Amino acid sequence: MAAFRGPKVWLWRWRRNPLRRRSDRLEGWVVLTVWALTVFGGVVAGLLSADSVEAGLARQRAEWRPVTATLTQDAPQPADANGADRVWSKVRWSAPDGSARDGQARVEPASAEGTSVTVWTDTEGRLVTQPASASQARLRATLVGILAGVCVAAVPYVGGRVVRGRLERRRLDEWDEAWERVGPLWERKAW
Repeated sequence: MAAFRGPKVWLWRWRRNPLRRRSDRLEGWVVLTVWALTVFGGVVAGLLSADSVEAGLARQRAEWRPVTATLTQDAPQPADANGADRVWSKVRWSAPDGSARDGQARVEPASAEGTSVTVWTDTEGRLVTQPASASQARLRATLVGILAGVCVAAVPYVGGRVVRGRLERRRLDEWDEAWERVGPLWERKAW
């Protein structure tokens, strides 16, 4: 059962009051610190994460290049009745240093051996996926930034809730101790 708290009064923990306990002042500082860390930490983590993701995707767009490759075997037919957009098949392409490379890439179904296809490679000539466009990169960076910000902000928030719960239990224990001292004085005594 939650304790009755009465009407909400802003900044009550910092106002002068003879009934204000040390735990009230401590809770005030805990709340202030937790909210500052939650907001500041979440925003900073979100912005840094989004910037990092967007920079990495921009670097991929700048470094990864389309290369013409040749099918070294016939591409298979799609296994399902609906038909797949792309199927895996073996391809050969030339790396930036001129050496021939072999690998598997997604190609049109039922393509014949010797067909030219476009694949994407990194600076060392390894196969990679097509890099994200600028708008896709912005969306990914935004989503990662939001997720990182929420995760980082949750840490001080949850920690603050735990600390406030312990302070509340301690306050209730102090009330019980005080009542044990004062309660017997209020009992009716038969003279």
